Amino acid sequence: MVPSNIEFASFQDVLDRIETKKAEFAQAPLFQFMQDSSISPLQRLGFSPCIAHFIMSFGDLNKYVFRDETSNFDLVQNAINEHTYEDDHHWHWFLRDLQVLGFDRPQSFVDTLRFLWGKDTCMTRQLSYQLSAYTLNADPIVKMAAIEAIEATGNILFSHTTRVAQELQSITQQEYIYFGKFHLTVETGHAIRDDNSEFQLASIPLSLEMRQQALEVVNDVFALFTAWLNEMLIYAKLHPVQNWLSATPERV
Repeated sequence: MVPSNIEFASFQDVLDRIETKKAEFAQAPLFQFMQDSSISPLQRLGFSPCIAHFIMSFGDLNKYVFRDETSNFDLVQNAINEHTYEDDHHWHWFLRDLQVLGFDRPQSFVDTLRFLWGKDTCMTRQLSYQLSAYTLNADPIVKMAAIEAIEATGNILFSHTTRVAQELQSITQQEYIYFGKFHLTVETGHAIRDDNSEFQLASIPLSLEMRQQALEVVNDVFALFTAWLNEMLIYAKLHPVQNWLSATPERV
């Protein structure tokens, strides 16, 4: 019998916090920059090389950090595992778009390493490290809270990249898989896609301690991604895309 003086909450409290933070996240200066039609659409995606470390690492986060197939009887972890198989391969689309956009200029391996681990990409690298720290040995509830927060940030980001990609596509007649509508359709903003499972997740009871841990990780994830957007904006403003473009014609 559960003592009557122990209070409980539910995962719905966590989802509510995510919605609040998502609305704040949507006001980030990067998104204003991306809506500025006086800037070429390609320049508005000029942060693309800058985010490579995290995008390429995200597959590994799903495979080796979020996924845990030793927990066969934990329903939340099982839901996480299923989601990781949907998210662990998006980097293929990213590489394709880098080529189509023209961000594929040949350079030495050493120069590539200097860029990926340079001062312009500090927050991009920290995303992978901090998300690993938050989730590797965390309770599945906390891990799910972090993943739901990540999904929410992705939904906002890719809704903006899609609009820019569509504008660019009308000029180049090229399709952009990662930054365009194709990716957005799978970035619903939630780790769990069907309504019944989402209702079950929201209904999971949480102790007040577990609720607090989950809320804290949500706050931390949004703070990380907000700092990342700031780095992306600085990079896009300071680095003309012409410095990256490969020698192919008709780049806009």
